[in-house]
Amino acid sequence: MFAIIVGTHGLFTKELVRSCEMICGEQKNVRAVTLVPGEGPDDVVKKYEEAIKELDCSGGVLFLNDLFGGSPYNAACRLVIANEAYGIVTGVNLPMLIEMCSAQMMDEGLSIQELMEKAAEAGKTGMQFFHASQIADDDEDEDDDLA
Repeated sequence: MFAIIVGTHGLFTKELVRSCEMICGEQKNVRAVTLVPGEGPDDVVKKYEEAIKELDCSGGVLFLNDLFGGSPYNAACRLVIANEAYGIVTGVNLPMLIEMCSAQMMDEGLSIQELMEKAAEAGKTGMQFFHASQIADDDEDEDDDLA
C-alpha cells in the first residue's frame, strides 16, 4: 500500500483531509502536514518523517502539495530525492485527494510514477467551469435539431 501525505501552507491540508473523509470515510494511511507561521522547511521535513513512521509506506509515498516551489514542496523534495518510491504532485485539490484515496483502497499495484500521473489527471479533470452562456448555446443547438 502506498501512503499519502498532504502538505500545505496553513491549515488547508487538515481541512482538505477532513473534507475527503466526509466523502470517502476515515482514511488510515493519509496524513495532513502543515506549515504554520514561524516554521520552515526543516520543521516540515521532521513532520513528514514522523508521518512516514506512522504510515504503511510499503508501496511508496505520494506527497500532495499545494504550491510548486513552496516550503512544503521543498521539504518533500528533500525526502523524494533519496527514495525512488516517493513522488510529489503539486496543486492538490479535493478531486485529486479523493481519487488517490480510492486508488489506495483499490491497491492496483501502480508505480509511484503511475500514481503521480493519475493524481495530476484527477486534479485537472476535477476543475470545470460553468457560465450562463453555455445554457443559451445548448438551447439554440436543441432548436436546430428540431427544425
